[in-house]
Amino acid sequence: MATYELPDLPYDYDALEPSIDARIMELHHDKHHQGYVDGANAALDKLETMRENDEWGDVKGVERNLAFNLSGHVNHSVFWENMSPDGGGEPGGELADALDEHFGGFDQFKSHFSEAAKGVEGSGWGLLLYDHAAGKPIVSMAENHQNQSPQGATPLLVLDVWEHAYYLQYENNRGEYVDNFWDVVNWDDVAERYDRASTWTLSGTE
Repeated sequence: MATYELPDLPYDYDALEPSIDARIMELHHDKHHQGYVDGANAALDKLETMRENDEWGDVKGVERNLAFNLSGHVNHSVFWENMSPDGGGEPGGELADALDEHFGGFDQFKSHFSEAAKGVEGSGWGLLLYDHAAGKPIVSMAENHQNQSPQGATPLLVLDVWEHAYYLQYENNRGEYVDNFWDVVNWDDVAERYDRASTWTLSGTE
């Protein structure tokens, strides 16, 4: 039985239009995300065979494939939930307070996140993470799915800026895609992730 499985989208393919069109959502979820799930499961199978036979061959390459595909699976699983046809606006509650405290306000956070996402070299992600070492949210970015992002952090809000996420609709205009993403952000989901993440430090519960 596969360890990792493709989650269902929490809305129809066309639910996020006009920000993200239906064909992109169909291909992105059914093909690209499924590919990462399949790749992660295949890597686990290879590692199990290596252990059983005590033959390690290209263990470095298999571990690298696991990191890439599993990170792709995790990021996409958060990404779908981070969006909603009823999204947009601004967060409230403790999440809003945290953005005020650590970024100087929502507008400053939004600008920081947007510029990080637009500035990813090649393929990757813009990320709002909860840094458990510092006990606060931070903005980061990832190249591919896993490179250049810090350890010990929980994803709260993620934005896929691989070309497959936007090119059919926006062509090479990543900036417009990033700007329109804010119209579908599901702040309730982000706030729930923040509430859960903020109860943990690297040494356990606060």
